[in-house]
Amino acid sequence: MQKYIDQLNEAQREPVLQKDGPMIIIAGAGSGKTRVLTIRIAYLMAQGVDAFNILALTFTNKAAKEMKKRISDIVGSSEAKNLWMGTFHSVFARILRSEADKLGYPSNFTIYDTQDSVRLISAIIKEMQLDRDVYKPKQVLGRISSYKNSLITVKAYFNNPELQEADAMSKKPRLGEIYQNYVERCFKAGAMDFDDLLLKTNELLNRFPDVLAKYQDRFRYILVDEYQDTNHSQYLIVRALSDRFQNICVVGDDAQSIYAFRGANINNILNFQKDYDNVKTFRLEQNYRSTKNIVEAANTIIDKNKTKLDKIVWTANDFGPKIKVHRSMTDAEEGRFVASTIWDEKMNKQMINGQFAILYRTNAQSRAMEDALRKRDIPYRIYGGLSFYQRKEIKDVLCYLRLVINPKDEEALIRVINYPARGIGDTTVEKLTVAANHYKRSIFEVMQNIDKIDLKLNGPTKQRLQDFVTMIQSFQVINENQDAFIMADHVAKKTGLVQELKKDATPEGIQRIENIEELLNGIKDFTEGQKEVDGARGALSEFLEDVALATDLDKDTGDDDRVALMTIHLAKGLEFPYVFIVGMEEDLFPSAMSMSTRSELEEERRLFYVALTRAEHQAYLTYAQSRYRWGKLTDSEPSRFINEIDSQYIEYLSGEETNYRYKPMIDADIFGDVDKSKLRLSKPVGGAPPKYVTDNEPKSNLSVRKLKPMGNAPAAAGANLFDGNLTAGSTVMHERFGKGQIVSLEGVGADRKAEIKFEVGGIKKLLLRFAKLDIIN
Repeated sequence: MQKYIDQLNEAQREPVLQKDGPMIIIAGAGSGKTRVLTIRIAYLMAQGVDAFNILALTFTNKAAKEMKKRISDIVGSSEAKNLWMGTFHSVFARILRSEADKLGYPSNFTIYDTQDSVRLISAIIKEMQLDRDVYKPKQVLGRISSYKNSLITVKAYFNNPELQEADAMSKKPRLGEIYQNYVERCFKAGAMDFDDLLLKTNELLNRFPDVLAKYQDRFRYILVDEYQDTNHSQYLIVRALSDRFQNICVVGDDAQSIYAFRGANINNILNFQKDYDNVKTFRLEQNYRSTKNIVEAANTIIDKNKTKLDKIVWTANDFGPKIKVHRSMTDAEEGRFVASTIWDEKMNKQMINGQFAILYRTNAQSRAMEDALRKRDIPYRIYGGLSFYQRKEIKDVLCYLRLVINPKDEEALIRVINYPARGIGDTTVEKLTVAANHYKRSIFEVMQNIDKIDLKLNGPTKQRLQDFVTMIQSFQVINENQDAFIMADHVAKKTGLVQELKKDATPEGIQRIENIEELLNGIKDFTEGQKEVDGARGALSEFLEDVALATDLDKDTGDDDRVALMTIHLAKGLEFPYVFIVGMEEDLFPSAMSMSTRSELEEERRLFYVALTRAEHQAYLTYAQSRYRWGKLTDSEPSRFINEIDSQYIEYLSGEETNYRYKPMIDADIFGDVDKSKLRLSKPVGGAPPKYVTDNEPKSNLSVRKLKPMGNAPAAAGANLFDGNLTAGSTVMHERFGKGQIVSLEGVGADRKAEIKFEVGGIKKLLLRFAKLDIIN
């Protein structure tokens, strides 16, 4: 045991050796809190505390398994098995099964998952003959969940006129009745949902003093990890269980409290010292994970929050490189920058894919990153969600588009024929399938000839089938002379997909709308890029071919060496040598939906702190000057969080501090000299130091950004430089298509073309006056 204690630094050793009494360990990012918790539990056991008397609560099963394994290595697996260790829900479910009869439940009660709960609420809404567009099942479940986690039972609800009035104001006056029916139906079925595991534990401990005394005596030492993420219900259970012996140790970091949207209450950790007498406070402030630049930059960010505990995180690690800030013109260019940077770092420093992570605020942002990584043939894995093109709402749109190109595509047809709902049920689809097989025709052809085939369908059903055929055929007519974006935008709206998703105002529903918006943005970017490909017009068929290729590359090959893509919320607790935090723009990060109050903004700032402290060696912050929103290019403003980092920790790439969007088209010399002593300096957006450009500086600093030639105008001078260097067999790199080899060259001047075989995507013929090529050899 002593050798493990000797491995700790002084700050870590003190809380491990503090055996009794209430204590809080304020653990900064990367400070080794898991090691401290693990060795503290092992130390308690070495001091004679029975493993059965120790309760350790975590927030993930992964954390519990990891801690139990480490403890097994120290004290032996047989003793470690006796520990009560696990997530809040798993531990309390175990207690409830032992005591279920006291609450009228069987010991083998069922635990409903979210789908079970939604189905039951849907049935109740139908039985009560309520409007599903008003009482959306998922929305109702979310409301009931928030009630339970705030200990608002059905009785408490009906005793609270303010809650009832609030629901009536939101046009849901019968929500209380649904809540009551839901609770009664669950009880009748001998079932609890996830929120009940906390609510019923509180009921058990409060209604039955003998049960509370039993578990207070059993759990003489209680340890809680990630205490800043506890909600009100969890807080009350911990308070009740620890009240007798008060040997409670909580570990957490207020700066990493980022789950308020799930009900987490940061006040639980902020007020811990008021809840218990003679609380001992320990601070783990040495960061072992990150470089000095990253740690100190993160400190300057979190210092802007007013609601926080005092601590100064520091590190003995090297200074390391500065945080790199990069601005792109568009989100597609942002994705290409990230992909090319990962490629360069891998080549120059022999890094592997698994050492890189791309973090974003919303799942929809993964699309531009995925597209760029695929073009570079860099394998990646999406965490916490499906790959962008595998998400349901995206597949729904793509299936409609596939039908426009090929109405015989039966998989696509079956998926969307009744979505959004248009009264074509499963029985009808089955009859169509049987007829199609009998006549050896496609389902669509059967539908086209529905009046000639006797399928025993009623008149209204036949009319709905004919309306669907007419809709697809109208799309085909439009597709003959429109590009992929116009077509996709039209299909998304005319099919009713967008309107259907807008009915769901839950966070998940809003995210699905954002994903469709992002798909349209990607199609717009694709059609713009196709302008430089000879013979291409950005047609829908071209886009679907591109997507089919992309999804083939996206299949899991069993290779774990992949770049990690995830939201910042999912990244908590993880670490990577290289981290890219993308989309650093106002209204995106911080989110437009989280800036109405100071507490919301401070949570967004804590989220940025978490993102930055995931980086061990190098952090990149990237943002775009413009993003496509529903196919329209809108200007973006850099995030305030970039400006909140002390400028000494930041390096701006590509002359960021002077490279503004507008470039003067006239010579500044015509205005004469400027008396600098009379200038009032101001700090540019992004926190870069002000910089003067004088006649003595290199002229390259004053160069006007190259403009793309239009129409048949002569090629830019830069393009002529390629003419002598490009030959058949040259290896080139293209921003969108990646690496390729020139097969042949033809034409002269502005009409000069190159036929290039790309490693991903095959052979393409590009117009050199538009193509953005870098010669590799």
